[in-house]
Amino acid sequence: MSDISHPTRFRRASDDSPVARLILIGIALGGLGLLVAMPLLVVLSQALAEGWGAALTSLASHDARSAIRLTLLITAIAVPLNAVFGIAAAWFITKFDFRGKAFLITLIDLPFSISPVVAGLCIVLLFGANSTLGGLLVAGGYPVVFAVPGIILATVFVTFPFVARELIPVMVEQGRAEEEAALTLGASGWRVFTTVTLPNIRWALLYGTLLCTARAMGEFGAVAVVSGKIRGQTATMPITIEMLYNEYLSVAAFSMAGLLTCLALITLTLKTGLELRHADALAATRRH
Repeated sequence: MSDISHPTRFRRASDDSPVARLILIGIALGGLGLLVAMPLLVVLSQALAEGWGAALTSLASHDARSAIRLTLLITAIAVPLNAVFGIAAAWFITKFDFRGKAFLITLIDLPFSISPVVAGLCIVLLFGANSTLGGLLVAGGYPVVFAVPGIILATVFVTFPFVARELIPVMVEQGRAEEEAALTLGASGWRVFTTVTLPNIRWALLYGTLLCTARAMGEFGAVAVVSGKIRGQTATMPITIEMLYNEYLSVAAFSMAGLLTCLALITLTLKTGLELRHADALAATRRH
């Protein structure tokens, strides 16, 4: 018997039989159709069950317009805040060495690991009228819970990791050499950021901002806890959808859901277009 060992031959994925590939493709398409396409079709069909006129009329009501305005307002405030916080956090983590860096990264990931409802409860306990800080704010005429500031806080907390988590791998990949060279040549810190760092991270920043936008518009759990679900005042689009559905106003509920879905699809379409056009600039984010 020969003791000569033969090297292990690795099979490439492309060597799979056509039947196996068709089966895998079929499973993937079937899953997407069942979990994504069919729910979207159901939402749109239910929204148009009584025609376009009924759907548009429901969206033109006072409560619907208030919910749409509030959702867009919260998104317009929360997303820029998270962009600024994300840039600052990514800069601090990637450009400086300090103890506790791993712990700080863990804190950034915290909203991914805890329930949004828990986040909302924490905001209520901290800023509610029965707390010391919340009582002072209410007495001064600046309530947080059951008001717009609480919704903003909840949305910012839930969506905070998206921008930071897109920027950190890119900035780690780029290193510090270019910034240090610019500082050596006499550039100020702000000039280094605007002329060196920001151009290098702009596509990752835009990508993270789009993800943050989609998440902010659809947030329900944390906002439901802190908003009080006051119709026409603190009810965002997801909350309004729930209230309308519970009241058996199916056309109004699904019309609002269809509009929210369209907004999310527009955001995701922009994200996909960004990925296709600037794949090389975003490659570093995929290695994380």
